[in-house]
Amino acid sequence: MSPARIVLVLSMLLGLQPITTDLYLPALPALTSGFGATMPQAQLTLTGLLLAFGASQLVWGPLSDRFGRRPILLIGLAIYVVAAVGSALASSMELLIAWRIAQGAAMGAGVMCARAIVRDLYEPADGARVMSKGLSGLGLIACASAPLGGLLSDLFNWRAALSVLAVFGAVTLALIVWRFDETLPRQNRQPLRPTALVRAWASILRHPTFWAFALLACTTYGGLFTFLAASSFVLIQVLGLSKTVYGLMMFSMSLSYIAGTFLCRQLLPRFGVRRTVAIAGACTLVAGTSMGLLALAGIQNVWAIMLPFYLFMLGHGVHQPCGQSGAVGPFPKSAGAASALSGFLMMVAAFAMGGWLGKSLAGIAAGSGTVLPLTNGIWFWSVLVAITAWTLVQRYGESQAGPQRTVSVVTPPPR
Repeated sequence: MSPARIVLVLSMLLGLQPITTDLYLPALPALTSGFGATMPQAQLTLTGLLLAFGASQLVWGPLSDRFGRRPILLIGLAIYVVAAVGSALASSMELLIAWRIAQGAAMGAGVMCARAIVRDLYEPADGARVMSKGLSGLGLIACASAPLGGLLSDLFNWRAALSVLAVFGAVTLALIVWRFDETLPRQNRQPLRPTALVRAWASILRHPTFWAFALLACTTYGGLFTFLAASSFVLIQVLGLSKTVYGLMMFSMSLSYIAGTFLCRQLLPRFGVRRTVAIAGACTLVAGTSMGLLALAGIQNVWAIMLPFYLFMLGHGVHQPCGQSGAVGPFPKSAGAASALSGFLMMVAAFAMGGWLGKSLAGIAAGSGTVLPLTNGIWFWSVLVAITAWTLVQRYGESQAGPQRTVSVVTPPPR
């Protein structure tokens, strides 16, 4: 496969996550009231999806290390399309939650395999830059998701927004069927014997480099998830934005993230992974702290939230490619398992945060006009990102400083 095709495949697979979460966010308040559901039920349509997404990767990862990436992608994407159709046709909140959980489990196959594909084809130094290109594509998909969801919800209803997910899944499945070549060599495939799996998990969990980068990806995603889970209620119901304008705010947030992925590719050759992550950690801490202090000072408006969050997303665009590629870097023969563990940690953090947000946001439904659940949550994760970036990554992150060659061809796997 050419480098351009690899980046396209990565963008579509990684893009499953933002389109699945972001597209329906503008319609979430209307969907909740339409079903007569509670706030915790509404949050479960997101947190249930993400918990299934994280847990499923623990199954998809070893399977992909044994049978290859392509068959797992075909099965996962087929299930995703069916679950997307079921979500759009759901007749109750309980059915919607069930279909969204199935969709999250299927989504795990695509995103997990994308991270593993990068390790199949590239060494860690190149992997971070290639991953940043794929995540730039993810950013473009995220840019379109929320505005399109808001527009469809205003013109039609939430079912129209969820129907788009089935179309996107079908297009991605077609891309894998006709344009994706297997990346895992047969000689690198790992057995599924329980003892071999236990040894692989133990080896990964004992590796400090895995924990440094997995926690970096986990904490920065925690801040993003907090925004995704709470922003529609805060910006629409508390601050009075329309669903369409809210979608445009999400669009602008995604542009900041894309800028961060471009910044990542500029900083890595000059500073290496450790210093790049440290610089981005400063951006993240400033963003979360300023947002939190403004809210505590009583300054509650759209720009007091969005301007600091743009800076947070700039840092996120650096931390995610470094974190995701760094977590699988030490494990060329167990990339699927390492990718699965990293993804699982991210979703456990998201699920725990979603449970807290479900309770904290209940006051909005009762008429309270506070933005504090959103701002305090992002502030909390920003502090954790900075601590991880300035301590664990600096101590255990593999040094990749110095000039790096530009990725123009795929590094062949070892023979």
